[in-house]
Amino acid sequence: QVQLVESGGGLVQAGGSLRLSCVASGSIRSINAMRWYRQTPGKQRDLVAYITADGGIDYVDSVKGRFTISRDNAKNTVYLQMNSLKPEDTAVYYCNAEINPYTDFRLYDYWGQGTQVTVSS
Repeated sequence: QVQLVESGGGLVQAGGSLRLSCVASGSIRSINAMRWYRQTPGKQRDLVAYITADGGIDYVDSVKGRFTISRDNAKNTVYLQMNSLKPEDTAVYYCNAEINPYTDFRLYDYWGQGTQVTVSS
C-alpha cells in the first residue's frame, strides 16, 4: 500500500518562510511527476507547482520567484520551499504523485492528507 505524508505547515507572518515535505512510502516501483496543490474553503484545489521525474519544473504565476519545488528521488520525497509568504498563500497544501506500485505496471494518482499553511498579515 502506498501513502503520501506531508509535513511542515504552520503559522507564519507575512514575509516569512516555510518548507513543506511530502514522503511517499510503501510498495513503490517508480514515481513520475510530483505536485503541490493548495485549497481554501469553498474553492477548488489549484496546482501550485510540479516537478517531473527528470527534473522538469513549473509554477503557477502567483508563486514564481517565491516558491521552489525540489525532490529527492532516493528518499521518495518532494519539497516546497516557500519564501516571502503572503496572506493570500494561506491554504491547505496537498501533495500529489503519479506512482507505479509493485502490484502492477500502471500509474496511479496518490494524495496526501494535506497540511495547513496560515500566513498572518
